[in-house]
Amino acid sequence: MNTITLLGIALALAMDAFAVAAAVAASLPCLTRRHVFRLSWHFGLFQFLMPVIGWFLGAGLLGVLRNAAYLVAGGLLFFLGLRMLWESRRPDTRSSHFDPTRGWSLVGLSIATSLDALAVGVSLALVQVSIIKAALLIGAVAAALTFIGTRVGRTAGAYCGQWAERFGGAVLIAIAGNILYNR
Repeated sequence: MNTITLLGIALALAMDAFAVAAAVAASLPCLTRRHVFRLSWHFGLFQFLMPVIGWFLGAGLLGVLRNAAYLVAGGLLFFLGLRMLWESRRPDTRSSHFDPTRGWSLVGLSIATSLDALAVGVSLALVQVSIIKAALLIGAVAAALTFIGTRVGRTAGAYCGQWAERFGGAVLIAIAGNILYNR
């Protein structure tokens, strides 16, 4: 898989992190550097770790699914894209009573924004992509877009986040189509 395709996957996966970061930033009364760092670091770290975990799970399945690997990989990405599009339709519920950039709230947000990356890791294993380069790129792009999302969120709020998530879903669907078409 070429770098452009991996970058497309990384950008699509990072749209969840961007959307959540924008919504969190919009909900905080005062956005500090610590908020931005915690969100960027954790979202980037989890986006890095989840594809690695998924890749190891997918590598174990490779012998069983060798003939259907591209179909499964494309199907997973297509499903994830549809799910992102569907979830972008639900309005955000935000509370101003707590800091979502701390403790279990931050861990929960980090996991929620990176679950798609777990399935992508499985897909990458099925098409036999080296995970280190892919995971580093996915994590770095997620951290960068989270940082940007916090800045955008202060001015644009959650509205922009919904459109970013829709764009991410559309990109995943396009990549799934590319995988299925070129197999």
